[in-house]
Amino acid sequence: MDKQQAFERVRELTKLLDQWTYEYYVLDNPSVSDAEFDRHMNELILLEEKYPDLRSKTSPTQRVGGAVQDSFKKIPHKRLMLSLGNAYNEDDLRDFDRKVKAALGKDTVDYVGEVKIDGLGMSLVYDAGELQYCVTRGDGNMGEDVTSNVITISSIPLRVKEKRPFEVRGEVYMPLSSLEKLNKARLEAGEPLLANARNAAAGSIRQLDPKIAASRGLDAFWYYLVNAREIGHRFHHEALDFLDEQGFRTNKERRVLHGIEEVLAYVEEYTAKRSSLGYDIDGLVIKVDDIDDYDVLGYTAKTPKWAIAYKFPPLEVTTKLKDIFLTVGRTGRITPNAVLEPVRVQGSLVQRATLNNEDFIKEKGLLIGDTVVLRKAADVIPEVVRPLPERRTGEERPFLMSETCPECGGPLTKVQGLHYCLNKDCPSRKIEGIIHYASRDAMDIDGLGSAVIEELFGENFIKDIPDLYGLYQHAEEIKELDGWGDKAVTNMLDAIEESKKKSLEKLLFGLGIKEIGAKTAKILARRFHSLDEFFNLSEEDLLKVDDIGPVAAKSIVSFFADEHEREIIENLRKNGVNFSYLGTDQVDVTNYFYGKTVVLTGALVHYTRNELTALLEGIGAKVSGSVSKKTDVVIAGSDAGSKLVKAQELGILVIDEDTAIAHLSTLRGN
Repeated sequence: MDKQQAFERVRELTKLLDQWTYEYYVLDNPSVSDAEFDRHMNELILLEEKYPDLRSKTSPTQRVGGAVQDSFKKIPHKRLMLSLGNAYNEDDLRDFDRKVKAALGKDTVDYVGEVKIDGLGMSLVYDAGELQYCVTRGDGNMGEDVTSNVITISSIPLRVKEKRPFEVRGEVYMPLSSLEKLNKARLEAGEPLLANARNAAAGSIRQLDPKIAASRGLDAFWYYLVNAREIGHRFHHEALDFLDEQGFRTNKERRVLHGIEEVLAYVEEYTAKRSSLGYDIDGLVIKVDDIDDYDVLGYTAKTPKWAIAYKFPPLEVTTKLKDIFLTVGRTGRITPNAVLEPVRVQGSLVQRATLNNEDFIKEKGLLIGDTVVLRKAADVIPEVVRPLPERRTGEERPFLMSETCPECGGPLTKVQGLHYCLNKDCPSRKIEGIIHYASRDAMDIDGLGSAVIEELFGENFIKDIPDLYGLYQHAEEIKELDGWGDKAVTNMLDAIEESKKKSLEKLLFGLGIKEIGAKTAKILARRFHSLDEFFNLSEEDLLKVDDIGPVAAKSIVSFFADEHEREIIENLRKNGVNFSYLGTDQVDVTNYFYGKTVVLTGALVHYTRNELTALLEGIGAKVSGSVSKKTDVVIAGSDAGSKLVKAQELGILVIDEDTAIAHLSTLRGN
């Protein structure tokens, strides 16, 4: 067979395999046997091996996973991937319906109801009939290119009939049957079990080896055609039908709902059916069907006003409170934690839950050995709700708070109901402090998660924050540890070296000063410019800074007067860590917004709320979340609501987004 013949045969095999894959994974109606499918797939593999240039990135052979990657590159979304506003009860849904009808001037509105898959948000971009790339939600503005992993999901079409460019969004998820199969294999291999389907799906997609993703039994549902109107579809339900025609797996539990009463009936039906679907759902999504209405309804800074997510009420389960143990945070705070008899709650296997403090345990009336009611607060955090005294056997016992630290044995001090270990050399405090320093909002050292830091600490490679910058001396020893290799160690050391260049606000937050969060650290860095300035500041100096109160001021002065903290800072200096603010300091103090307190309200068009906040703060404005007598200017978008009303009542200046942009443009010389 010459190359031209091979080319024709590759095209023929690709078409056949695509069709058979669609029949098997989407229609659940295969037309050929597994043996015949495998025979054709093997033929294609052999042809591509003989003629590598005939292998495309969307070849059916790539379903089994390609080469191992070094990392995932970032890709900006063409249109923001917004989150949805939440409804928790009938009143919330009726309120949503009332606002939609009022904005549209209609007596009734048609919606589409869909089940809300508990998975990993994903966007697929197609052009000229082929999949171009797959990108995660990320922060809504920027995601990660995970194409090589996502194309291993057999139900996702690599080629479509539609030749015009379009984008489709949905959720990659792990069916409960796949999770059960995967956990069974992990149990036999002596590996820890995966807690829930959502985390398992997310972890699978973020594997650098696509073959691992291919082995995980993932699937996906697609629920939104981003540019539906450009493709010629006015209604959301029509756009979903279009996706069906293109070979996408959409969820057939969807339904067109005529008015709010049908919405409520749909909610009642699926609240009862949620446990029988074979995959985890954490609620329902209600969308206005007429896409032409979307522009009329508009958006808030973070959510569309034409859709809402109804969240199921927390499911409560019962289990045993087997024991209570203490953990130590970076500030020395001692937290009691429940050891529970393992129980599955909304898809997760729960064995631990925080009990906050000693008073919380007393107020709940908890005894070790109790049968307790457990739920997930906000569908995420395991929470012990109450004990069931009627199930007590007499063998239960009260919890007695320790007088000494569980890690270092030092004495505990109780302050305002909370217990603290004051020993700054306590191993747990050290570990938590290093974890905080390396975290995303602090020095953002990629590859230095909590498990890695605990391992390096346990191996005596690090004992305090400055030791991170000496890890290169232990590079060869680290490579000998299980799970480490040349590339992993090199990447970690490069990330540590890169952190030396971070701006002052990152370092300030990373040092773990009590009462100083990421936002306050930025305010301080912009005001004082260098870490060295803080050694000479008094509480009075700090109280002159916006948002710094007496407690924070005292904490800052105390921190920089502490000999132990001074030693850490000097060691960071010796290791070349930047102590200066690298932001825009050349602020024109005559600019319109300088020194003003600004409140943003309503839906913005040209900027997201976060983008405009960053711009304003960067030129010396203070952006507040509430209107008060101290507010100087309110920037009002559409549907501004109560903040606008209050501003008008107080006689505060209100400007629109275009006027604000005009002031910003003048500042930039545009």
